[in-house]
Amino acid sequence: MVDFHGFELPIWYKSIQEEHNRTRNSAGVFDVSHMGFFRISGPDVRAWLSTVSTQDCKKFEPGRCGYAHFLDSHGHIIDDMIFAVANEKEILGVPNSTMIGIMFKWLSSLLPDDGSIRLDDLSEETSIIALQGPQSRDVINQILGKENSVGSFSCQKITDNRLGISGWIQGTGYTGELGVEIFIEHKFSEILWQALIEDDRVSPVGLGARDTLRMEKGYLLSGQDFLWPGKGDAQDPLPSDFLARNTFETSVPFGLDINHDFIGKEHSLSASRSRTRLWGMQCLDKGPFPRPGHRVLDSQEENAKLIGYITSGGPSPSLGMTGVAMGYLDACEEGEEVWIQSSTRRRVRAVVSKPPFI
Repeated sequence: MVDFHGFELPIWYKSIQEEHNRTRNSAGVFDVSHMGFFRISGPDVRAWLSTVSTQDCKKFEPGRCGYAHFLDSHGHIIDDMIFAVANEKEILGVPNSTMIGIMFKWLSSLLPDDGSIRLDDLSEETSIIALQGPQSRDVINQILGKENSVGSFSCQKITDNRLGISGWIQGTGYTGELGVEIFIEHKFSEILWQALIEDDRVSPVGLGARDTLRMEKGYLLSGQDFLWPGKGDAQDPLPSDFLARNTFETSVPFGLDINHDFIGKEHSLSASRSRTRLWGMQCLDKGPFPRPGHRVLDSQEENAKLIGYITSGGPSPSLGMTGVAMGYLDACEEGEEVWIQSSTRRRVRAVVSKPPFI
């Protein structure tokens, strides 16, 4: 158990590898109540949210979810967030745990002066349970009923069910698997959690497997794969402001709609000409696993050129514990071989690729 941003959470219940594989092959349940939960409401709320995010939210109809980056005036990512269009006048958003206060302050500063858009922070009163895996839909059908089984990136209020719980459910998650995230009052959290783990198809999952699952799919982690400069510097050995990135550099096309105006757009377009990008790397040789902060070089020679740093890395249970990593690299191409300085004495050969790895 560890203190994770004020929450006491497990690294694992049985083992990282077992929980990872159970999620990929059956279903895993995660307590992600450390994440935030915002309600944004008012007339033309989708139009307003479009002006402050990289996503054109006007294109998302009620009952649909989307992914967006929120940039400062210099084009740096403050945070990324899944949003759900509840109805014509209400959007629900999930900011990252360490960014709840910062995002609330940032968005509040951009609200219209006439009070037409309202922002509420529901984080403290909301528990969030995520169920992920190929059998997750069958589990939801049995526990909450088919009426509460939502498709990928769809969302709705939780309707009547045998557990008597109410709240919000959406077909999103952080594993790349079929699944849902369920937002409920605290009084319902133990009831739901207990019902889920009593199902033989479901395994509780800790922070360790949550990280390996998202890395295999190339999902960014706020504070590790990007860090807003206003929050502080990245930890050594990364250079100062190395994680101050824009959307183009993160290579996340599904979160960017360049055909609308938004804060930071001008700087983002300028940065699109940069040859620095977030790439995946899959190790070709055995050796110490890649870890955040490891240097990436263009050869094994003594005079090798430094071309970037690892931001996320570790073993991939789905690939037989092969080392995988993500990092910002200069002027690289897919299929190129690079060398990761995984220890003071060892460089591990890797191939540059576009995530996901599986």
